[in-house]
Amino acid sequence: MPLRVNNNIAAINSKRQLNANNRMLGTKLERLASGLRVNRAADDAAGLSVREGMRAEISGLKVNVSNAEQATNLIQVAEGSLNEVNAILVRMRELAVQSSSSTVTDQNREAIQAEFSQLTQEVDRIAQATSYNNQTLLTGFGNRIDEDASDALDEAKGVTDIRISGAAAGTYTFEDADAGELTLGNGTVTQTIRLASQLDGDTVADGSKIVANFDRLGVQVTLAGDGIADSITAYTDDALNDAEIVVEEATGGSFQVGPTDRAFNRIEVSVGDMTATGDKLNLDAASVATISSARESITTIDLAITEVAAERGNLGAYQNRLSFTIAYTENEIENIQASEASISDADVASEVTDFTRSQILSQAATAMLAQANVIPQNALALLQ
Repeated sequence: MPLRVNNNIAAINSKRQLNANNRMLGTKLERLASGLRVNRAADDAAGLSVREGMRAEISGLKVNVSNAEQATNLIQVAEGSLNEVNAILVRMRELAVQSSSSTVTDQNREAIQAEFSQLTQEVDRIAQATSYNNQTLLTGFGNRIDEDASDALDEAKGVTDIRISGAAAGTYTFEDADAGELTLGNGTVTQTIRLASQLDGDTVADGSKIVANFDRLGVQVTLAGDGIADSITAYTDDALNDAEIVVEEATGGSFQVGPTDRAFNRIEVSVGDMTATGDKLNLDAASVATISSARESITTIDLAITEVAAERGNLGAYQNRLSFTIAYTENEIENIQASEASISDADVASEVTDFTRSQILSQAATAMLAQANVIPQNALALLQ
């Protein structure tokens, strides 16, 4: 190698190596200090893109868990109030049975009626007062059936009741042309149920009822045979063809439990009007003032108790569903977090090893730069 003074190639090379080692040393120090392998896009451009998408998804899933937990709390508030309503109805039934006996006089019945009226008012008060975050729950919460617009809800077609359990708002149309099958769809989801095994030929058996449960849609339709009531005509094949159920949208009742704006990431909950004067309990005309009205009230209260129990059963089912939603979402968070960590987190053992290597090389390059700077001094020996 020529002996040069103006350009010390060995020193330049040592400086380049020293700078490279110092850059590597700085990178390792940054990763060890932050605990992250990817601190900027330059560290791993593709990995950063994937990581940020995962971080957004994880953040949404954590909020989903919180939403599901709060939804469970909301349902528990409603169910707790219905528990008290049920206790009141049991007491009202006791009073009706007591007033139905000739062992009490009309004067006694006045006192019984006084308590009966107060209990009826208390059912209404509880329904009005049950709220969560300023949302009243027991006067109708979530989507409900528009009875005037739903021509499927017709006793002349053999339909005695239609219940919804989280059904989305919209128009549901029946297809009832195929023997023994009943199809219901809302333009997005369609479900077909085979009724042949439950029918007596092509009709519901006399004196009985069957339930067509469209569980994918959240709709239950009760079909009746002859003999249930004078106003009811037995359901037969094709009676519901082109008939419609209209579910109208109401305030509340929709819980976001998934990370995206898709229908399957929401759980729709509906709670009927559980006031004493509402259509479900229908206690406004109940009375124990006379022996005849007291006996009629027993049946009315029994139906009200059945309605409350059914509503509590629905709320319990929602709670169980939400608990499974929370469990699977937490599992999903754990696994996506593991994937995000494999991209983002620094391997401390590897980084420490590389840091030590870079530190030694940096020190060695510094020493060699010092030695390289001495080499041009050898030219002085030739000038002596």
